Order: sequence, then C-alpha cells, then structure tokens
Amino acid sequence: MTTALLQTTYFGPIQWYQKLYRYDHCLIEQYDSFQKQTYRNRCVIATANGVQALTVPVEHSDDKVLTKDLRISDHNQWRRVHWNALQSAYSESPFFEYYADDLHPFFEKKYEFLLDFNEAIRQKVCELIDIHPNVEYTSEYTSDIQHQTSDITDFREVINAKHPQPDAEFNAKTYWQVFQHKHGFLPNLSILDLLFNMGPESIFYL
Repeated sequence: MTTALLQTTYFGPIQWYQKLYRYDHCLIEQYDSFQKQTYRNRCVIATANGVQALTVPVEHSDDKVLTKDLRISDHNQWRRVHWNALQSAYSESPFFEYYADDLHPFFEKKYEFLLDFNEAIRQKVCELIDIHPNVEYTSEYTSDIQHQTSDITDFREVINAKHPQPDAEFNAKTYWQVFQHKHGFLPNLSILDLLFNMGPESIFYL
C-alpha cells in the first residue's frame, strides 16, 4: 500500500489533490508547528490581474502552536473578501454557478479550528470531484527518520507555497483557464481553479 504524507490545506493546490487521488492512503500531519505563508491557510487563484493568494487569518502567539490547535480569526471580514474574490475571478468560468451553492457555505459558517475547516473543505471537494481517498490524521509528529524507514512518501515540503521542491509524479498539463489569454497558463493553482474551469472532467486531469 502506498502512503502519502501531506500538510493540511485550505482549498489546496491541484498537486495536493492529485496525491489524494493516486495514493492508496493519505496521512495528514496535524502535529507540525504552524508556519506562515503555506497552503495550510492559503490558496492561490487566477484573477484578471494575475495570481492572487487568499489567506485565512489565524490566531497565534510568538510561541510555536501546533496545526491542530490553530484557531481561525474573524479579522477583516475575510470570508466575504474571499468569496467576492472567487466570484470576480470565476464568474465567467463554465462551472462556477454549478458549484457555487456547494461552496458558498464555507464562507458563511464560522469554524473555530483551521484543521476542522480544512477537513470539511477537503471532504466536499472530494465529493464534487468524485474521488474517495483513504485519509487519516497523524497521532504524533512524523519525523524524517520515521517516514524514511516506512513506505511513506513525504510531500510536506514538496508541496510548498513559497519553495516547492521537484515532484516527478506531478506534471502540470494545461487546461482552459478564464484569463489564459492575458497571462498564459498558470499551473498548480487551487483545486477551485480546476473545478470551476473543468467541472466533472477534473478527475481525469488528476
């Protein structure tokens, strides 16, 4: 059985969902320390002005806080801001209206913990794409030594928002995007980009 070790994500990139689809078992790390500017609380979309990052504000002190303990902040009405950004970016896409009613509740309901929010999103997105991954969460921090002595493939740093590492398994093939005529094809954006543009065919891309 093949196992992929992943970080939690907020509407994660296509590469992350590829692992959910292609691996027999996916293990999501919840005992790592939170870091800023990662896919844990950030997704990247394509807009008329180019790439835009949408970040969920979180509450944390200077002390290291585990991902599983991270609380979502209500700062700056981010839910409304994010939904408006998605509407602006994808209202002309073929499938935005088709999926809008399924996704809009995530920008209305308040979740206390980021991990719970991300997991609810993951379940819904998997349902919409029609994939059924075997997902579990770590019961302790998985060290480099542990995964090297097991059958786990560690993608926690490979799928990285700031400094992605090579991934021979992922080939960002082109698909139609709303603003491709302006910016060219933008690879490995949020799964929402694939979903809104490709709809039910998203599974074939993965």
